[in-house]
Amino acid sequence: MGFGLRWWREHPQRSIETAGRQVTMAWRATAELVLAVVHRRFPLKEFLRQCSFMAGVSATPTLLVAIPVAVVVSIQVGSLVGQVGATTFIGAVNGLGIIRQGAPLVTSLMIAGAVGSSICADLGSRTIREEIDAMRVMGVDPVRRLVAPRLLAAVLVSMLLCGFVVFIGFATGYAFNVFIQDGTPGSYISTFASFAVAGDLLVAIVKAAVFGALTAIIACDAGLHTKGGPGGVANAVNSAVVSSAIVLFAANIALTQIYNTVFPSKVL
Repeated sequence: MGFGLRWWREHPQRSIETAGRQVTMAWRATAELVLAVVHRRFPLKEFLRQCSFMAGVSATPTLLVAIPVAVVVSIQVGSLVGQVGATTFIGAVNGLGIIRQGAPLVTSLMIAGAVGSSICADLGSRTIREEIDAMRVMGVDPVRRLVAPRLLAAVLVSMLLCGFVVFIGFATGYAFNVFIQDGTPGSYISTFASFAVAGDLLVAIVKAAVFGALTAIIACDAGLHTKGGPGGVANAVNSAVVSSAIVLFAANIALTQIYNTVFPSKVL
């Protein structure tokens, strides 16, 4: 009985408490953003600084990951459509695969790994140096001053990264198909234009915005509740990255299923 109670407190109960704390933080941060805009006291300098910081730590890794992912997708799609004799549709299949799944997945990995870890490490180091406690003593709300700007910055940077991945992925797939797989440039573009709709890009951008918000909340919560000195910061970063990756993949599945149910794909 003692082991079962201890296991419940250390795992399910702690997970539920953490999830509830993150939901509360998300609500408070969103409310602070709205109030800041209404009262014209939005921390613009902090927001721009965080946007620059997040873009700086994620742009290069995103580029280095997007190119090989696009090449792998092109290889697999080219092999599949070649087997079924539908090589004329390779542009549609490849482009839609990158927009609908490739771009959101790459964005989620980069947001969780690069942006989330940076946010958590920054806030975690401030926590162990007791800067957060000092802010509370001076009457400064950390959620309003630190979490809210990072939340909005993460959403914006995630959306921009998703668009960047879509462009890089489509350009890489086009170049690989034309120069390596001996495809026809006009066929690749025309089939993609025939089957791709604005909703495909829109849902990818919406996914990226959701990913950015989830990552920011998880990372900020882990950073603000860091304990145990420098080693605790490392543990908090590891926890934030793993938790973000799991949550983002689950959110991607849910959003994809909802989109496919509401907006069925065209029949090739």
